[in-house]
Amino acid sequence: MRNKSAVMGVITGAALITAACSSSPSSSSPASTTPGQASSGTALKSATISGATVLTNAGGLTVYWFAPDTAAKSNCNGGCAQIWPPVKGPVTAAAGVTGKVGTITRSDGTVQATYDGHPLYTYTADTSPGQANGNGLNSSGGTWHEVAVSGGPAPASTPTSGGGYGY
Repeated sequence: MRNKSAVMGVITGAALITAACSSSPSSSSPASTTPGQASSGTALKSATISGATVLTNAGGLTVYWFAPDTAAKSNCNGGCAQIWPPVKGPVTAAAGVTGKVGTITRSDGTVQATYDGHPLYTYTADTSPGQANGNGLNSSGGTWHEVAVSGGPAPASTPTSGGGYGY
């Protein structure tokens, strides 16, 4: 009987560890605590970065879209979403931002902001306003683009790959 209790304890412990390590983000996950990340009810703004007029979040950080995404689905989850935190929705458009703002529901149930049909992200390597370190970066299975206020991709100044974040 003692061995059966020990086995049940191991199984219960493994189940708790599995639940704790699941892909559902918690309120303290990097994706929800990134400084400057747009949160629910905040405005998308425009800024000129390297000669392109692009979207920024409320904190002034550059906003990106991911080429493999669709208008209804984000394809950046898990480790990708830790490096490229989704912009939480809903958001509003500040003056000068004329595209269509919307939301999608991510596979984990959270709401992500969209702009002209593109799910939106920030990039953890952008540590202050005016940076666009992710523009043209080939990472996490696709290319990342700054979001031009016009809705399309902003021109990549120097396409890069890898960046140490090849998830």
